[in-house]
Amino acid sequence: MSKKHIEEVVRASLETYFRDLKGTEPDNMHDMMVRVVEKPLLEVVMQQADHNQSRAAEWLGLNRNTLRKKLLDHKLIK
Repeated sequence: MSKKHIEEVVRASLETYFRDLKGTEPDNMHDMMVRVVEKPLLEVVMQQADHNQSRAAEWLGLNRNTLRKKLLDHKLIK
């Protein structure tokens, strides 16, 4: 799957989201999008990195402490 394909999937999902709103104005869309994309991203990367936070942080271009905070925020670790 290419980056372009991922962009197309996100675009189609957003178009469906706006259709489902039926004219109601959205609120906090940026925060909503970050959260709904970030959680599965973290889940898949952690799985692919065999739950090695240092490796996952490197792949994501994040500091390990930042990754850990995000994992806690999404309740992916305790």
